[in-house]
Amino acid sequence: MGKTFVEKILNANTGSIVFVKPDIILTHDNTSSIFKTFQKMGGHKVADPNQMLVVLDHNAPPTTAALATQYETIRQIVKEQGIKRFYDSGKGICHQIMSYHARPKMVIVGSDSHTCTAGAFNALAAGIDRTEAASIWRQGETWLRVPESIKVTLRGKLPNGVYAKDLALWIIGMMGSDGANYMSIEYHGDGVKSLSIADRMTIANLASEMGAKNAVFPADEVLFDFLGEEMEGIWADDDATYFKEYEINLSELFPVVAAPHHVDNVKALAEVENTALNEGVIGTCTNGRIEDLRVAAEILDGKKIKEGFQLVVVPASQKIYLQAISEGLIPKLINAGAQILSASCGPCLGTGQGIPADGYTVISTANRNFLGRMGNKNASIYLASPATVAWSAVNGKITDPRGKSGNEKFPYSREQSNTLTIPEGEIRRVNGVWDYHDVDNLNTDQMFAGNLTYKVLSSEPEAIIPHLFAGFDTNFVKHVQAGDVMIVGDNFGCGSSREHPAVGLAHLGIKAIIVKSINRIFYRSSINQGLLLIVNPEVVENYRNGDTVDIDFKKGEILLNEKPYHFEPLPGKLLEIIESHGLTNWILKQTI
Repeated sequence: MGKTFVEKILNANTGSIVFVKPDIILTHDNTSSIFKTFQKMGGHKVADPNQMLVVLDHNAPPTTAALATQYETIRQIVKEQGIKRFYDSGKGICHQIMSYHARPKMVIVGSDSHTCTAGAFNALAAGIDRTEAASIWRQGETWLRVPESIKVTLRGKLPNGVYAKDLALWIIGMMGSDGANYMSIEYHGDGVKSLSIADRMTIANLASEMGAKNAVFPADEVLFDFLGEEMEGIWADDDATYFKEYEINLSELFPVVAAPHHVDNVKALAEVENTALNEGVIGTCTNGRIEDLRVAAEILDGKKIKEGFQLVVVPASQKIYLQAISEGLIPKLINAGAQILSASCGPCLGTGQGIPADGYTVISTANRNFLGRMGNKNASIYLASPATVAWSAVNGKITDPRGKSGNEKFPYSREQSNTLTIPEGEIRRVNGVWDYHDVDNLNTDQMFAGNLTYKVLSSEPEAIIPHLFAGFDTNFVKHVQAGDVMIVGDNFGCGSSREHPAVGLAHLGIKAIIVKSINRIFYRSSINQGLLLIVNPEVVENYRNGDTVDIDFKKGEILLNEKPYHFEPLPGKLLEIIESHGLTNWILKQTI
C-alpha cells in the first residue's frame, strides 16, 4: 500500500506516535519565556544550538521599555547559547525568514501556529507551543502523531483578479475551520505548477486556520528555480490512502473574503461588495511578499486612498522592504497615502502600530479575523487578497479587483456559529461543571488577549489568571474552583499557538475539559500543562445544564448522570505527563 507524504517523512503509519529530532526549531519574541521554562526543566545549555532559529518580530520594534528589555534578554540568551541563526528586530517576520532556511525533506517545528508556512518548501512544518519548544531545547527531540492526510487536487489556473489568498480562503470555507483538525494537507495536480512559491506560502500559511497540522507542496521545478538548485524531495505515492480528497478547478474561482468574526465565514466578494471600510492592512506573514507589494503598488500608482481611510503596509522582511524601495514600489504606496511599517507582526496581533479605532471595519491580508484580533474587540475584520485591499482602500468600501461587479455566491456557505460571549452575571457553573456545550470556535484570543501575550509570560500562571477568558466569560475566574469540569462545543482552542489559556486552566486545577472537537496545538498545549482534554461529541451533545459528570481517566470512562461513555485512554507517556502535572515536571523527573 502506498504512503502519504507524512507517512514517508516520519517513516511510520498514520496514527503512530514517533519521536523525531527536528531540523529546525523556530522561536520568536517568546524565546525569553521559553528559556525560563527550559531552566525549570533543569536546562542550562540547549541540546543542539544548530537546530535553533530565533527571530524577533512580533513586537518589532518594541513599543514599551518592558518589551525592549525582553528583546535584550533574548539577545543575551542567543549569545550565551551559541545560537548562530538569529535575526534581530526589523529583519523580518519569522515565517518569511524561514524561507531562507527551509528545504525539502526537513522536519520543522516552531512556537507559532503559522510555522506550517514552510510546507511550501516540501518540508513537514508544524506549530507547537512554548513548553514543547523548551523541551526540544532540553532534549533535542519531540513526539509527533502521524496524522491522517487530505489530498487537494488543483486543476487549471487562477483567472485575472483572483489570487492565492482567494484560493486559501476558498479552501477554508469549503472545509471549515476545523475541517482538517490534526491532519496533513497535500496539494497535487497540474494547477500546482501555476502557483509561485509566494502563492504556496500564502496557502500553506492558512493551513492552521483549517486546524491542520501541516500543509505541503511537492518539490518541483518552481521550487528549484526559487532555491537556485535542484534538491531531492519527498512526495506521496500514487496509491496512498487519504482521509478525504477534494478537487478544485482554479479557473472557476472568483474573489472571496472571510467576513467577521471567523475565518471560515467565507463569502463571495459580490455578497459584501460596497461594505463601508475605515482601514486596510497589506502584508504580514500571509501576504507581505514582494509579489504582494507589486500588486498593491500597481493598483495604487497615481491614485489616492479614500479620505479618512487608514492604509497600513507591512513588508514581511527587511530584504523585501529594500527590494520594494529599489523597484520604486514604496514611493507609489506612500504617494497614494499608505503608511509603511517596519517588517513585523504588529497590527495583525494587535501589539504594534495600526490598531483600529472603536467601530472601525478593517479589510486585511492577514490570516485571522477573530473578534479583538487586531487589539480592539470593538472593531470588525474582513480578510482578502492584497488586490482587494488596495482597491478597497481607494474607494473606502469593499471593491472587486476585477474592475466589475460580480453576482457570484460562495457555494459552501454555512450557518455561522461564531463563539458566544457570555453576558455579565450569567454563571455557567452548576454542580462543578462549566456548561459551554453550545459554544463553538472558542479561540485563544478570547481566552487570553493577543496584546497581553508578551506583557504576561506563559511561565507566570498567577499573572495569567486575572485575564483568563476576559474576552468570553468574565464570570469564569470569579467562580471557578479546583476540580471543576468544562463541557465545550466544536473547535475548542482554535487560533494562535498561545499556551497561556492552557497554563491558566491547569493552574486553576480544572479536572478535565470535554469537547466535541479540539484544535491540534491547543490539545498538545493542554497535555503539556497536565490538563486533560477529552474529545467525546456524544457526551457534549447529551449534557444538560445541572447534570453530574464523573471521570475515570485510567478506565477511559465518563459517567454522565451515572450513564457510562467511553473514551480512548492516553498512551502511557502522555498519561505520565498528565500525572506529573505537565511536561516540565515530567522532563525534570527523567533527568534527575
